Formats: sequence, structure tokens, C-alpha cells
Amino acid sequence: MDDRKSDGNGGLPDLNQLRTFLAVYRAGAFTAGARVLGVSQPTVTAQIRALEGRLGRELFERGPRGVTPTPFADDLAARIAVPLDALGAAGAAVGPPGEEGPAEPVHLAGPAEFLAHSVLPTLAPLVERGVRLRVAFGLTDGLLDELRAGRHDLVVSTVRPRGRSLAWLPLSDEEFVLVGAPVWAERLGDRIAAEGPAALHGVPLVAYAEDLPILRRYWRHVFGRRLTAVPAVTVPDLRAVRAAVAGGVGVSVLPRYLCAAELASGALVPLHLPEDPPINTGFLVHRPGPPAHAHVALVRDHLVRHERATGR
Repeated sequence: MDDRKSDGNGGLPDLNQLRTFLAVYRAGAFTAGARVLGVSQPTVTAQIRALEGRLGRELFERGPRGVTPTPFADDLAARIAVPLDALGAAGAAVGPPGEEGPAEPVHLAGPAEFLAHSVLPTLAPLVERGVRLRVAFGLTDGLLDELRAGRHDLVVSTVRPRGRSLAWLPLSDEEFVLVGAPVWAERLGDRIAAEGPAALHGVPLVAYAEDLPILRRYWRHVFGRRLTAVPAVTVPDLRAVRAAVAGGVGVSVLPRYLCAAELASGALVPLHLPEDPPINTGFLVHRPGPPAHAHVALVRDHLVRHERATGR
């Protein structure tokens, strides 16, 4: 059977229409697909309508928060994704004839503490090779939404994204440690091992946010209890949490990588050493398909290799 019979207008869809379809399919919205492609939303809408007219099939169900692909769209995406991605990668590798000038910057985003401590210091060799970086900080959910919308190229995420709109690679594991200044270690002694979380009743907690996200996870994993305390201090930067705790303000839970130097020097003391500490895996997230340009792939591969080499 000739597949072209499904084309309501008797002609094959052009590549621009298929690329637009795939961008919207992966982004989950016309607006987000337009940002990824660098075109206007009306252009995307017109391309999708033209493609639907050619195929004689509806591709998306429109909703208030985006679009949902039809079963026909799922099948179409499965058939065209690999060849279109390969074509895009080949085009990015060749580049326009006679292209000169600085390369496009790589837009990298993630948690401020991890990027500042573990990512940015490793990128010096790439910058020497001409890679330009534009770095943004933020919380994972917001950054992943912005990645879908085309505002970033790579996002370091504290959770593994779900769904078809994003691809990911495991990046690193971080261990969480309950820490305090020596003064609190002396006051508490071995009580946590003997009494569990009850030993910390009345001890000031220093947190990243009002809902105690890291502390709550530690309590649930290590103590098997739900933490309902109100923090004494909240500050939206784990480096500031580390400084406050080292100054004796209270106790907190921090990633080991972020407080390794303070633990080694004695400025911070581990208050509890469970046999099975909480571990969180970080992910390097990007949109499916070929990178926007070669330097995005260069940064992505460099970060993954570096983290695997350090064994974190």
C-alpha cells in the first residue's frame, strides 16, 4: 500500500512541517515548541494545521495547559524521530558554509550550590577551547519547565524527569549527612544513636526552605519518622546553611560533597552515622534529539565523563 494515500492533499509533508510536529510533540505545547525552534507560535500553529491537512488526521488535542498527541501522532513521531534527529545532527556538524565568529553559548542551569562547587570549576578546559557558557540557578521543577520551553540546553536535576519531552543521563550520587558545630556535637553526645530523633527535640534546625525538604527526607529514610518541626532559620542557599551551622546556629542535613572540607577540619561534625545514609542521584537533562549545536554535546559529554571519573 502506498503511504501517500493518507495525505489528504496528495503530496508528502515537507521537512519543516515534520520538524515542527516533532518539536511540539516533545515539548507538549505549541508555545514551547516555537521557543525550541526559534520561531513564532503562529508559525508553529500554521505548520501543524498544514501538516494535519496534508495527512487528513488530527495530530493533537488542544487543552488549557498544552497539547496531547493522538495515537496517530504517537505512531508518526516513532517513525520520523530517528531519521530527523540524524539529519539535524549532520546539519549541525557541517554548519553553514563560511560560518565564522564565536559559537553560540551553551545555556546550563541547575542548583546554585552544585554548579558552583562541582560543575563550573571543571569547565575551564572547554572555555579555553572556545566554549561560551550562560549559567542560571534555580529549583528543579522550574528549570525543567524552562528546558522544555527551549530556554536552557542542559539542566542538572535533582529528580529524574518523566515523560517523553526530556532525555536524561545519570550524573552523580550525593550522600546526605546530619551535621552540627562541635558545640552541638558535645551537647548531643551519643544521644541520637540511643534515642533517635527524640534527642533532637528543641534543637534549632537550619533549612533550605520552610518545608524542610532535605531534613524531611533524612528523617524518613534514617529514622522512619515524619519530621513536623518548624525551622529556626531558613536560607535558600545550602552554602549559607553550611555557614550558619558551622557558626553554631543549629543543626542541618547537607550533601557530603558540600561540607567535606568542614568535616575534615572539624568545623562541622557528623552527628549521626547510619549504616544506610540517604543517597540522591543527580541527572543531566536535555531535550531529545540532536543538540542545538556541537558545544552543547561537548559540555554534556565532558560533565558525564568527569563525574564518572571522580566516582561521586
